[in-house]
Amino acid sequence: MKRWLFLAALLVVAGYLISGGVWLHPFGEPARSEMDRFFIENAQKEVAANNVVTSIVFDYRGYDTLGEATVLFAAVVGVALLLRKVKG
Repeated sequence: MKRWLFLAALLVVAGYLISGGVWLHPFGEPARSEMDRFFIENAQKEVAANNVVTSIVFDYRGYDTLGEATVLFAAVVGVALLLRKVKG
């Protein structure tokens, strides 16, 4: 029974990986969306940043970046607390 369950799970995962690979865009040719055009055309005017990626990360998605930094900081503090030497 376990062997059949493992084989079924393996086939499902392999199917997802293969279908994901088939639907990928060719490397270097991302799908352009309306949002991409908006950022490229308006980034310098709206946030005065020459680098579009920087303007997206720090200005358009600032709260999201702050949240990611908070989660990363909490993870580092948690690992440091777990690995510290306790006097005793």
